[in-house]
Amino acid sequence: MLHIYYGSGKGKTTAAVGLTVRACGSGMKTAFFQFLKNGSSSEIKVLEKLENNTVFCCKECTKFTFQMNSAEKQLITAVHTDMLKKAAELVETEKVQLVVLDEFLDAYGKKLIDTELAESFIRSFSDRAEIVITGREPTELFMTTADYITEMTAVKHPYQKGITARKGIEY
Repeated sequence: MLHIYYGSGKGKTTAAVGLTVRACGSGMKTAFFQFLKNGSSSEIKVLEKLENNTVFCCKECTKFTFQMNSAEKQLITAVHTDMLKKAAELVETEKVQLVVLDEFLDAYGKKLIDTELAESFIRSFSDRAEIVITGREPTELFMTTADYITEMTAVKHPYQKGITARKGIEY
């Protein structure tokens, strides 16, 4: 089944982490992929310790996308595409029952992943495992395919008062 956590609000990754913890707690094997993130977010330390979970991050993502040049974007696209191929392999070989693709929608929307492969993955594997995708703006294909859709809407956020991201809360 396909789960989508999307929107402008805080909580998309947090929800995906929570579902990963719940699945691992029930004995499911899981894989947590972070696109556009290099593994420095605080949740990664805990996810790496879960017995039934494997974590994959894009260590090459050291800048925001608007700061990247075309060569850096090309490298990130290749890494993200390889990550998605790994996710497909894990589902196809039944090594995992839950796959989280965190920030997948943003990588897809910015074309920092092979978009044809991404669409094929969603169509091919959402009936073989629990697939969770997060990000800001899902396409019509993803929304139509999804079994669960949760929109996170920013109503109020400290950033609006000039307060920057805080370790342990936003990352």
